[in-house]
This record gives sequence, C-alpha cells and structure tokens, in this order.
Amino acid sequence: MNNFTYSSATGTNSALKLFSESPDRNARFLAGGTNLIDLMREGIEQPESIVDITRLPLAEVRELPNGDLRVGAMVRNSHLAANALVRERYPMLSQAILMGASAQLRNMATTGGNLMQRTRCYYFYDGAAACNKRAPGSGCDAMEGFNRIHAILGASPQCIATHPSDMCVALAALDASVNITGPSGERRVAFSDFHRLPGDTPERDTNLEPGELITSIDLPAWSSGLHSTYRKVRDRASYAFALVSVAAALKVEGGIVREIRLALGGVAHKPWRASVAENFLRGKAATADNFAAAAAAELAPAIPRRHNGFKIELAKRTITLVLSELAADEGAMR
Repeated sequence: MNNFTYSSATGTNSALKLFSESPDRNARFLAGGTNLIDLMREGIEQPESIVDITRLPLAEVRELPNGDLRVGAMVRNSHLAANALVRERYPMLSQAILMGASAQLRNMATTGGNLMQRTRCYYFYDGAAACNKRAPGSGCDAMEGFNRIHAILGASPQCIATHPSDMCVALAALDASVNITGPSGERRVAFSDFHRLPGDTPERDTNLEPGELITSIDLPAWSSGLHSTYRKVRDRASYAFALVSVAAALKVEGGIVREIRLALGGVAHKPWRASVAENFLRGKAATADNFAAAAAAELAPAIPRRHNGFKIELAKRTITLVLSELAADEGAMR
C-alpha cells in the first residue's frame, strides 16, 4: 500500500473541496471501505488522498412527495434491506442485498459504495497477470485463461470481466436513478446509464466524472406495484458471487403480460437490463413457452468463452423459471 493523505469531510461541499485539493486529483472517497481498502492493500488502487465521507448526512431513506423513495448514499446495506418501505414496495431489492455478502459486510457497506465496487475477476486482482482494466493496454489474460465466471454479454476484445453487485441488478430492473453532485453542480443519471460496458476503456466502470460524488438513489413509485423477486445462482449458498442472477418484476392481467422488468447479473461488465426479453413479452400470453422464447432472444448475442459457455443455458433456464414462478403466483400460468 502506498503512502496517502487522509482527511474527513464534514459535508458535501467539504468532500468536493478536499477531493479537488488532491495532487492530480488522484483521490478516492471512502465510505464503508469494504472494496476500496482491499484494492489499496493489493496495490490495485493507489490514491494520493483519501477523503472520508462517513460523516456526511446521507444515511436516510425517505419518501418523496411524488411517491418515489430516496435512498441516501451512506445508507448501510443491512439497513436498506431491512427498511419497511423497501421490503413492502421493492422486495427484489431487499432480497438481492441479503444475498450479496456476509452480514458483517452488509453492516459496513453503503448504498453508494455498492455502485462503485469493482470486478472480482481473478486476473484483475493478480498483479502478475495482464489486465486492461487494471493496466490499460497490457492485454487480458482472462480471454484464454480460466474464464468460468466471466461475461457472455456486452464484452469487448479488451475485457470480459463481470460486475459483482447483486443490489445493482435489482436497481437496474427497478429503473432507479442516481443523484450526483460534483464540481459542475448536480445531475441525475438513469441507472442503466451509470455503469459502462468495457469497449476500448475497460478501466472506466462508471460514467462518474473525476471529483463527482453519489448523494442518493431514487426508486420510482410506479415500480412498486409489480410482483417481483430476485434469484441468484452460485457455486455455494453463502458468500459467493453470482454465476447468473435474475431480478424480475411482472404484472399479468387476464393471462397477458402487461408489464415486465428484467435484469441479469453475472453475465456482463454492468448489470444487464434484458430489454429484448421485455419487449418480446409485453402483450403476450404469460406462458412458459413464451418466457423461454424471450430468454432465448435475450441470450442470442451471447459469446461464450472456453469455460463459461454453460452460462448461456443457465441464464435461459433461470429467466424462464423465475418468470414462470411469478406468473404462477398471480394465477396467470396456463
């Protein structure tokens, strides 16, 4: 771990000012630290300055006048999962968080930090391996290496790493938005536009600009009326990242799919919004055959590697099963 300066912010403006004073703006905001400290210890992240934001008043979950739910960036994962409004209106989000890590980590990890966590690709963490995400231009050893956990959708010749978050998959399905403040003022970003696919710049995980800070996440009121669930398929039942995960919300009327929200985890560089499957199913009968056809259409562009081809069929079957169970719960399956 390299030497760095440490400062503690007392407010949002203070945090932005302290960040801007870092040499070459090579600073990082520290919240729960559950990922950042590991990355610093391994020499992957080497900031000149750490700006502690744990004292910022961003730890509240509150309902907005329009019915949306605003989640402060410093809300701990465990608190968010247990929040009564979240459990009632957005159960898939609570489920996803509870499947995301150990209880100890959930007690430390924050909402904003969860969005910023980096891939768990073995080669990213191995300083002796070639990794374009860690060292741009060095290559990607995962391409021809052991790539069982790697991406099948949205990858590029530069990177096939996957995004590790469970919570973010649910937020993508719920059409959340991210509120950001920075040197140029405040802005709001649709969750689907917050994370990036690797393209030619795999070192950039998000569309945050230097010095910008996540302040809160908004959950739209209209997403709360859908029957929803989160399913995670992993190698073991405790403390393992998803091979494939599915966040799904469904509304069926008269046996017809009237509304659907679907996102996948463990398959891409960012939480993958399954818009192809959604568009396929709207207005169609809520049947297992249609769910399977929608899943096949979504996975049609998938590109398997040597060790992860099983993910394609696994994703198809998981999508079909989850949607069938949601429809059956509503008495809509035929």
